[in-house]
Amino acid sequence: MRDAEKGVGHLGRRLLLAFVLVAVSSVLVLVAAALIGVDRGVHAAQQGDREQLALAAAAAAADSYQQAGGWDGAELSRSLAIGDAASARLSIVDTDGTVLAGSGSGNPARGNGGQTDSGGQGAVTADVIVDGARVGTVRVNLGGNSGTRILDVAWMWIAVAALVALAVAIAASWFVTRRLVRPIRSMTEAARSFGAGDRKVRAAGDAPGELGDLADAFNDMADAVVRSDTERRNLTADVAHELRTPLAALQAGLEELRDGFIEPTPAGLAGLHDQSLRLGRVVADLAELSAVETAALTLDLAPVDLAALAADALSRAEPQLRAAGLATELESVGPVWVRADADRLHQAVGNLLANTARFCRKGDTVTLRAMTDGGDAVLTVADTGPGIPAEELPHIFDRLWRGRAAEQIAGSGIGLALVREIVTSHGGTVHAASASGEGTVISLRLPRLP
Repeated sequence: MRDAEKGVGHLGRRLLLAFVLVAVSSVLVLVAAALIGVDRGVHAAQQGDREQLALAAAAAAADSYQQAGGWDGAELSRSLAIGDAASARLSIVDTDGTVLAGSGSGNPARGNGGQTDSGGQGAVTADVIVDGARVGTVRVNLGGNSGTRILDVAWMWIAVAALVALAVAIAASWFVTRRLVRPIRSMTEAARSFGAGDRKVRAAGDAPGELGDLADAFNDMADAVVRSDTERRNLTADVAHELRTPLAALQAGLEELRDGFIEPTPAGLAGLHDQSLRLGRVVADLAELSAVETAALTLDLAPVDLAALAADALSRAEPQLRAAGLATELESVGPVWVRADADRLHQAVGNLLANTARFCRKGDTVTLRAMTDGGDAVLTVADTGPGIPAEELPHIFDRLWRGRAAEQIAGSGIGLALVREIVTSHGGTVHAASASGEGTVISLRLPRLP
């Protein structure tokens, strides 16, 4: 019993007990209903048999009375034979209640010296009618033995059926309990192992119905936590790498100045100042990324025309793009309304245009398009620049990631990560399509206001 309880646990024992109680109560109700129904059915059948038997015996006695011209000399053996054939106690009495003949107790009796017949409990009577007048009565009683035998047989079969049904119900309850409890125990053990640091453990996925959905949700959550941990470790390593270079340069330059190995010169101090600016940019970008990641809690949402926002962002970036030697184009089909934080979207589009100015070549063209696509509003920033290699394209929205082409260009690798965080905080998606030498198209897709 302890092994069984250990196998299903506390919840399983409760479920099993509940299932067994329901099964037992159901079986008891059905047994009681069957017994009551059988008992009433047997009594109703016996009553009908008595009535039919009494009528047949009364008809036979009436024929004998009519043939003999009275009870004296009447041959009542045919009526008595009807009772004997049914193993019934049958008596024929005249209008005074005197027993003329009887059967069912061994030998027939006739003319019992004026004795009367009370009929007994459960007896059925039928009048003997001759020429429209009642000349006597036939009383019939089948006794209780036949009914008792029928009830005994019914009891036996009902008891067997109840035991079989109860055994099947308990077995089914045990199976269902095990089926329900096993995935719950699996998820509990997986959650404990996962909380203890085992990031590879997952819940079994063979649970039925909603429990299977719960197991899948748990596994998805575990995968998300693993991804988050990986991204956090990568971010820590990337931040350390980004900070190490300017800090090392600053430290080396300051140590040389402190120890008197070099004299302070405008060029040397400018170099140290540039390293401090680089360090400040990295810290500022990290702070901005942190702020954007929590922006969903502080977004100032309002209806925004995406086409007007694109035009405004392009006009603000026009000096930077013109200085980089880029031509600009703006395409719009009219107002494209979204519910968004205008400042944050300005920041996202501004980052995309700044990246374009940083990486495109002189003479390239930058095109902004605002349009609708089904239930979405889409803003695309397309350029005719050098493009992004296929192996680097999946990583361009990662934090602090910089491709080979960016090694000689100032930047922290956080700009596109900011774009992704801003768009996703608005319930949208961002997608990049590019090929080396064929330009790049970055699409911001947001839910459109009806």
